[in-house]
Amino acid sequence: MSGEQDSVAGARTKKNGAAAGNGAGHRRLVIVESPTKARKIAPYLGGGYVVESSVGHIRDLPRGAADVPAQYKGEAWARLGVDVDNGFKALYVVTPDKKSKVTELKGLLKDVDELYLATDPDREGEAIAWHLLETLKPKVPVRRMVFHEVTEQAIRAAADSTRELDADLVDAQETRRILDRLYGYEVSPVLWKKVMPKLSAGRVQSVATRIVVERERERMRFTSASYWDISATMDAGEDASPRNFPARLVAVDGARLATGRDFGSDGQLKASNNEVRVLAEADARRLAEALKQRDFKVASVEEKPYTRKPYAPFMTSTLQQEAGRKMRFTSERTMRIAQKLYENGYITYMRTDSTTLSESAISAARSQATQLYGKEYVSPTPRQYTRKVKNAQEAHEAIRPSGEVFRTPGQVAGELDTDEFRLYEMIWQRTIASQMADAKGTTMSVRIVGNATSGEECTFAASGRTITFAGFLKAYVEAVDTETGGEADDKQSRLPVLEKDQALTATELNPDGHTTSPPARYSEPSLVSKLEELGIGRPSTYASIIKTIQDRGYVWKKGSALVPSWVAFAVIGLMERHFERLVDYDFTAGMEDELDRIAAGDEQRAQWLSKFYFGGDMGVDGSIGRLGGLKKLVEGSVEDIDAREINSIPLFSDENGHTVVVRVGRYGPYLEREVDGNSQRANLPEDLPPDELSQEIAEKLFATPQEGRTLGTDPVSGHEIVAKEGRFGPYVTEVLPEIEIPEDATAAQKKAAKAKAPKPRTGSLFKSMDIETITLDDALKLLSLPRVVGKDPESGDEITAQNGRYGPYLKKGTDSRSLSTEDQLFSITLEEALKIYSEPKQRGRSATAKPPLKELGDDPVSGKPMVVKDGRFGPYVTDGEYNATLRKGDEIESLTAERAAELLAEKRAKGPAPRRKAPARKPASTTAKTVKAGTTKKAAAAKSTTAKRSSSTATKAK
Repeated sequence: MSGEQDSVAGARTKKNGAAAGNGAGHRRLVIVESPTKARKIAPYLGGGYVVESSVGHIRDLPRGAADVPAQYKGEAWARLGVDVDNGFKALYVVTPDKKSKVTELKGLLKDVDELYLATDPDREGEAIAWHLLETLKPKVPVRRMVFHEVTEQAIRAAADSTRELDADLVDAQETRRILDRLYGYEVSPVLWKKVMPKLSAGRVQSVATRIVVERERERMRFTSASYWDISATMDAGEDASPRNFPARLVAVDGARLATGRDFGSDGQLKASNNEVRVLAEADARRLAEALKQRDFKVASVEEKPYTRKPYAPFMTSTLQQEAGRKMRFTSERTMRIAQKLYENGYITYMRTDSTTLSESAISAARSQATQLYGKEYVSPTPRQYTRKVKNAQEAHEAIRPSGEVFRTPGQVAGELDTDEFRLYEMIWQRTIASQMADAKGTTMSVRIVGNATSGEECTFAASGRTITFAGFLKAYVEAVDTETGGEADDKQSRLPVLEKDQALTATELNPDGHTTSPPARYSEPSLVSKLEELGIGRPSTYASIIKTIQDRGYVWKKGSALVPSWVAFAVIGLMERHFERLVDYDFTAGMEDELDRIAAGDEQRAQWLSKFYFGGDMGVDGSIGRLGGLKKLVEGSVEDIDAREINSIPLFSDENGHTVVVRVGRYGPYLEREVDGNSQRANLPEDLPPDELSQEIAEKLFATPQEGRTLGTDPVSGHEIVAKEGRFGPYVTEVLPEIEIPEDATAAQKKAAKAKAPKPRTGSLFKSMDIETITLDDALKLLSLPRVVGKDPESGDEITAQNGRYGPYLKKGTDSRSLSTEDQLFSITLEEALKIYSEPKQRGRSATAKPPLKELGDDPVSGKPMVVKDGRFGPYVTDGEYNATLRKGDEIESLTAERAAELLAEKRAKGPAPRRKAPARKPASTTAKTVKAGTTKKAAAAKSTTAKRSSSTATKAK
């Protein structure tokens, strides 16, 4: 069992250098996480170094009972993998897929004089180094090698200035790992019992889900308000430039007109805005008419200079946000690309909360900005950006191009794929811009008045912005969130030169109606921003957290918006009522502060975990420790949780006063209401966002009978035929008479009788059919499938036409052939079927292609056209090289080129699917000589491959 840290106790970031072991003949093993990084840095280190990768973590807490070693299986704490009664010692096991890697590393250790642990320069990297130390148990000196960029100079400097492991950093990371295990293993089973099996809870995951659910609740409660004003086009005369400019009515007789921000979420004016006037449509139209042909004049002109300072260089969270806004990358995609750029030496370490730049980086940025834009565009003095972050990572610098001289995007274009190039270019531009001069300009605000024929004084407003010196905007302009009404920093809106009392005319006066909108759903960039704002979690984990809440089914995407599922509503409802502190934003953020105290050496890990789990004097009032600890909180709450109440989400009352609720059942969510003492239910479409479930839609769903729409009676069997809505789409089926089971039958006998009973015929509706219009004849045709087409005269095998999960097809024995249309199921003849079987079986791209459902333009990576096609698994997008199935919430009609490129990029990142190995064929005895020769060649090839593998990243001493 592991968990002790004797080997690193007291090792507080001491520099020890490498001079002691630099004698001739010394060999050092350098271990990094990734094979890419190993290949990259091996040539930089030269002779005497063997560089190998651990391929990430080599051990972890047990994932299940099978991973627990035999000697611990009887222990009460074995399920947790943490001995909570003995100092919270963790049971770490080498993961099965890493056992061969550990053996390989141990073998390499036998032939070296020193071990350099060169894992990533953050808490997780420190923990991986410690796990390697504990597992390999080296008998040679061990040094910690840290670098923040993969360049020759940085690697050589790191090798010459090593240190010992930082025990406090290891403690901080291991505390997080154990904390997350305790949280997940104690709370998740409550969700299994009270909501649904296979759900999970997590320290940051659950809070992130709550943020998304809270936003959807706001949208569901939202009531829209309407208001009107008048948009005008003013004419300043033929000498003005520009002559015409836009203005908008803002006041009538001195009373300010209401705008969207004056209304609350209930659709009413906010209490503080009682003095504003809400202009109705009739008044707006009347005033627009009364202002025609009237004279206007300038009431006031206010002109001010403005200055805009450059943006700070990227850190992890801002990189994810900007890549999401500017390039529509998911957080996971951004970090995956950044990881490749870092490991291949293009950028500095990408998991950092720092916005500072080294002196050499500042010098490189200023020099390049001067060369590209001129001296006047560079800041007079070097700019340094400092930012204090609660849960800061230890990386020393912002994300920037690597090296002391930055390579321009043009210099690396031939080495990077499209996604890598776009991200590198953005990082390079942001870094250069951070050392450039301020942007300068002027803003103008104008008030214009005119009297309507009714005598009312109407005030119009116009505003403009002119950039007089672009400064850093020459190099980089930050993207804005258009959903929240953002405006780009380089946007200009010029007004003519105007003076007070100057006469104007209105060439256009248009009444303009507006409605308030609910708060926008979170996108990945805005959720990252919110988590950072609240101080929840660490930016380096945001990408995995957002992926997890989607993989768990708590959140799904509609376009770029994150939509919570009804299961998420039930889970968060349970957590808020019974484990409120666990999803409290302030508590979760405060916990990060406490974990940072462990990283700083101001708090002991075991003591902190004991107070959190068993209770104790820790944290603020109302913290988990002060409430008696996590264990007591969970055990004392389970019996008090009413599963039916938790899984019932009230929506609204119908026109008859019946409460409509969403129930989360074991097989999915559904609608329910009580009518005259009877329960009425309706299926809920999986792709219907919660805030779009209106009373009108609910009534339509309730109007679709659960028992189905009766179509008539099968004239052959006499059974009733019905059309139903199912979880996987509409279908038709027959209603069979109930089987008679003796009243005294046992439960086992009843079960056996039901199992032997005949099963009703069913058939999925064709894509061209609708459940509301399908007829009895259509249904009977569907139920007649599979249809016998005839027999193959040569083999005697029966050929049938069937409608399967992946579309219509023919079947003869074990040989299946696809049909191009569903109508062929009923029309294909035996002659036509035999012709299909006489042709070679076609698969994949060689099969007859159907016309695309939608064309989307060229993919930014492959440069090939992206189209949406209808496949066996449903609609998918393809560029001819990769296919990506459309996700829940992706609709063909609204699918954008950006979303299609994102789906393809995710598929491309996973790589091609592994090929299935063909079964080995036993060679015939007549080819013994040939087989022997082939075997010899294979053996030689195997030896060659082994030799290459063992020396792939080793640099031999000359």
